Amino acid sequence: QVQMVESGGGLVQPGGSLRLSCTPSVNIFSLDFIAWYRQAPGKQRELVEGITRGGITNYTDSVKDRCAISRDNAKNTVCLEMNSLKPEDTAVYYCHAHVIMPVTRKQYDYWGQGTQVTVSS
Repeated sequence: QVQMVESGGGLVQPGGSLRLSCTPSVNIFSLDFIAWYRQAPGKQRELVEGITRGGITNYTDSVKDRCAISRDNAKNTVCLEMNSLKPEDTAVYYCHAHVIMPVTRKQYDYWGQGTQVTVSS
């Protein structure tokens, strides 16, 4: 079982910035894919941005040029920098990890408890 611990949410004004952090209970390089998702009220959970073990990133178009995911190897942390925030970015943000076992190829998904981001004046 992998625990995902998130931090960094809060209230921010439109145009502001936030930095979300996620620290898994295992080495981040043991995870095949680690990502931030978000879920707004009444909407489905969606991928914000993710990064593979090899460093390839993918993101949803709505955050293009406004968000950046990064890994801090020394702190074993994955961060999401969000800039130029808009009210529509308001959601609960979840850290997610996907693991593929090397021998059995079984796949597992792990989720954090979520951190609230509210963009409002």
